[in-house]
Amino acid sequence: MSLDVEKYLELYSETQGLMPEKLEEYGEKYRSQRFLTQDQLYEIAYESSTRSAYHVRKNSEELCREVTRNALEAEGDFSKIALISSLKGFKAPTASCVITALNPEKHAVVDTRVWASLERLGYLEGRKETFDAFDYVKMIGPIREIAEEKGYTAAEIGYALFAHDYDKREGTLH
Repeated sequence: MSLDVEKYLELYSETQGLMPEKLEEYGEKYRSQRFLTQDQLYEIAYESSTRSAYHVRKNSEELCREVTRNALEAEGDFSKIALISSLKGFKAPTASCVITALNPEKHAVVDTRVWASLERLGYLEGRKETFDAFDYVKMIGPIREIAEEKGYTAAEIGYALFAHDYDKREGTLH
């Protein structure tokens, strides 16, 4: 089975997913400032996971700037996700929003729907409802493979996979 990226990128706007344009704005701020503030992190978390965004306010401004500055400099995918996930209010899916904002060519927003699509397409095995940095690394490999094969960014493939699950899933998400 192959992913019709163009079709699912069009469908993505009908989903309840994070809007790529918003993430691009945060990415521009992140790259120019070289860090994100607590308010900026709260906004990203709110866009991604409204219910848990309030936890971001439990992080000090200094800590938010330090962690996002360090994540910018970190080399590996695991390290980037683990650093952002160390902040309150950021589990791996929400942390993936931050690193995708920073570099949409290499990174993708991931969650249950993205995992399910990768499983449906034969890239992963087993159902998954919670994610950590190890799971991000498992997902980003096939996402980059598809991106290179199809000529899209990793972020675009993530959005297409989300919409693919939205289209194909029968029954409820959880």
